[in-house]
Amino acid sequence: MASQIPENLKYTKEHEWTLLEGDVATIGITDFAQSQLGDIVFVELPEVGTELDAGATFGVVESIKSVSDLYAPISGEVIEVNDDLSDSPEKCNEAPYESWFIKIKISNPDELSSLLEPKAYEDICEE
Repeated sequence: MASQIPENLKYTKEHEWTLLEGDVATIGITDFAQSQLGDIVFVELPEVGTELDAGATFGVVESIKSVSDLYAPISGEVIEVNDDLSDSPEKCNEAPYESWFIKIKISNPDELSSLLEPKAYEDICEE
């Protein structure tokens, strides 16, 4: 079955999605990522106020199969963390595009050009 790839998001090769709203980026993992991971049992996220560099690890997703790092698609300051995932990590499997991890205030808008369009991300998933 093909993964869902919403057209309004940008993507990374590491299977994170990014929703851009002004200078704020909301970040989560894709449907493809959650399907590869299997049942997610634990999510570790950074504290609000953490400064992230593009490509840096910002957290961990643990499933019954493996532990995977989460990577910041762009640089910025964490302004919000989805605490619901601490109590209900399975939401990442049930609704990957509603179950965001963090919101970042973007510090370098030029980095947005490195994010993938939906079609380019779809091609990666099909490889």
